[in-house]
Amino acid sequence: MAGGAQRSGPAACAAGAPGLLPLLLLLLSAAAIVHRGDGQNLVTEDVTVVEGDVATISCRVKNSDDSVIQLLNPNRQTIYFRDFRPLKDSRFQLVNFSNSELRVSLTNVSISDEGRYFCQLYTDPPQEIYTTITVLVPPRNLVIDIQKEIAVEGEEIELNCTAMASRPATTIRWFKGNKELTGKSEVEQWSDMYTVTSQLVLKVGREDDGVPVICLVDHPAVKDLQTQRYLEVMYKPQVRVSQNYPVQGLTREGEPLELTCAAFGKPQPTDMRWLRVDDEMPQHVVVSGSNLLISNLNKTDNGTYRCEASNAVGKSHADYMLFVYDPPTTIPPPTTTTTTTTTIPTTITDTTATTEPAVHDSRAGEEGAIRSVDHAVVGGVVAVVVFAMLCLLIILGRYFARHKGTYFTHEAKGADDAADADTAIINAEGGQNNSEEKKEYFI
Repeated sequence: MAGGAQRSGPAACAAGAPGLLPLLLLLLSAAAIVHRGDGQNLVTEDVTVVEGDVATISCRVKNSDDSVIQLLNPNRQTIYFRDFRPLKDSRFQLVNFSNSELRVSLTNVSISDEGRYFCQLYTDPPQEIYTTITVLVPPRNLVIDIQKEIAVEGEEIELNCTAMASRPATTIRWFKGNKELTGKSEVEQWSDMYTVTSQLVLKVGREDDGVPVICLVDHPAVKDLQTQRYLEVMYKPQVRVSQNYPVQGLTREGEPLELTCAAFGKPQPTDMRWLRVDDEMPQHVVVSGSNLLISNLNKTDNGTYRCEASNAVGKSHADYMLFVYDPPTTIPPPTTTTTTTTTIPTTITDTTATTEPAVHDSRAGEEGAIRSVDHAVVGGVVAVVVFAMLCLLIILGRYFARHKGTYFTHEAKGADDAADADTAIINAEGGQNNSEEKKEYFI
């Protein structure tokens, strides 16, 4: 052709016959099928996206040689040929184009967009690699159905939680308060969607009234999706009897007694009454609603008093066992007379003084015992001292008597061998003359 360079290849076909471009691209795509394998120059990744979000597909070239890159949909229709979009789907938008990458975004993804998308590179031989788009669909509805809106204590109730139209199937977990429970799940598939129903059988008690039962969904497309129902449990009354007076201490004869009955239930108890177990209620007992009053206790009041309460669920009672003790007695101060001797003090107590029972006169008994012990100790010490002094006097007396006899014997020693009295006197005098030579010492 004159006036310009001759075009060849796809560009010439595109210039000479614009209507043939889509057909040419399709033929080139069919001729360039090379499966994913090692040594490929193309790189891509699988994409997981939640329905309604944006998916991004990236076709990258490791070692670029200016070859043409194109992207095809699961039906092998060209989405982008280089930076040109033949497909008339405006949800596909070009994010980036260069010799080494073709990146395209798909907005408002739906389940129909799920499948394999192909990246092709026109080399010799042509190369192809695919990426898979997976679309997640969260449950559209989460509902708890309960068998009984109001349950009675001790009954078993059935709860069902349903998660509809999800992809993939959801996992349902049950909680009662903070405690996890185990349910039984069933899965139904409708086309490409799944419906899961979990059943929970629960035996309820009064402690479950007002407690939430939670149905929680585990699904990759959603976080913290849950719904709950509060349990409503009816139960018979719980009865408690308390003593208002005397606040502390024993119930004694002649003193008053006041009792109060408290009952809690669902529904609230409407009927409450006092009675005496195994006997008739005394005539002087006053019952006013939940209170019982005895103004003047006596021994005939001993027994068990019962408070009964009832509601639509049932009847309960609580018992109070009454034992009337003897009245307290007043102790006059004890009268004592004390006489003292020279050695041991003696205490004489008037036996006519009034005393209390052993429980109440423990302090007086302890004081008398202490005084008796003191007197006994003093008397014992004095007796020991007197006995020791007597023993000492006896020992000293015998000692002096013995040494005195020995002294007289030595003094008359010269007269023992005399033949007559004159000789004895002479010897005695000689003995006196020799007294300076012989001396006796007494210590």
